[in-house]
Amino acid sequence: MPDDIHTQPMLVEIAIEPKSKAEQDKLGLALARLAAEDTSFLVSTDHESGQTILKGTSELHLDAKLELLKRTYKLDARIGSPQIAFRERPTRRVEVEYAHKKLEGARGEFAVVKLVVAPNEPGKGYLFVSRIVGGAVPKAYIPGVEKGLESVLTCGMVAGFPVVDVKVELIDGKYHDVDSSVRTFEIAARAAFREALRKANCVLLEPIMKLEVATPVSNVGSLIGDLNFRRGQIRAQDMRGSAAVIHAMVPLSNMLGYAETLRVLSQGRATFTMQFAHYAAVPLPEDDPPFRPATGMRA
Repeated sequence: MPDDIHTQPMLVEIAIEPKSKAEQDKLGLALARLAAEDTSFLVSTDHESGQTILKGTSELHLDAKLELLKRTYKLDARIGSPQIAFRERPTRRVEVEYAHKKLEGARGEFAVVKLVVAPNEPGKGYLFVSRIVGGAVPKAYIPGVEKGLESVLTCGMVAGFPVVDVKVELIDGKYHDVDSSVRTFEIAARAAFREALRKANCVLLEPIMKLEVATPVSNVGSLIGDLNFRRGQIRAQDMRGSAAVIHAMVPLSNMLGYAETLRVLSQGRATFTMQFAHYAAVPLPEDDPPFRPATGMRA
């Protein structure tokens, strides 16, 4: 593991649950202590499934936490398969207008928003800008627009992953003196943003890792072949003492279980370090369906 692990983003997550109700509180306390000791380790709850989710910088990072649960806290929980922290990003500018109208009894609901959604610069994150002039949308309702937009960021339209590097501009709208509210503008903004993302040619992004493998020279060929199979790009090779060092960029999604594969291919004589480099678009075939993270548990 790299020394600067605390600077690494959380790229891998797993679901965890106790094997008995009696261990529920014990597991919660143990996870809270582990999270307090390591800021790169996060414990959260999935709002849809109710599962406890552990997030860390790598598969090995989470494996170390699970080992602590077993050895230090005497807990043997059920663990889900590791999942990668994919992201989604729009690739083109779109303009959408959405009207929320609903009539219930004497009072209805009304809000119209017009948005421009475009890709932001890589790494710049999410940006909201209000271009409203002349009171087309009263300032009191702008927080509703922002809340609606932010609610969509956590679940994109490609495969349900968080949306990143996107700029949203509120350029126009309409309201009603009686039927409009912060809530109606939240609803309208949420629907408009979802429609915009569906039209913005969003792509799935995957974390790309910088990998270094130190190995006896006799194993170089087989290890490079394995990395090519994992969609790795070999950047350089050099010598470090008597060991050959392979430098590569590899998608993290293809590196799950790599420690065991490396041990087998090198008869236990090779070592590796891996750290996050950047996100890049996943080269999915056009006929591949979108996918969502698996939540199945393993014993």
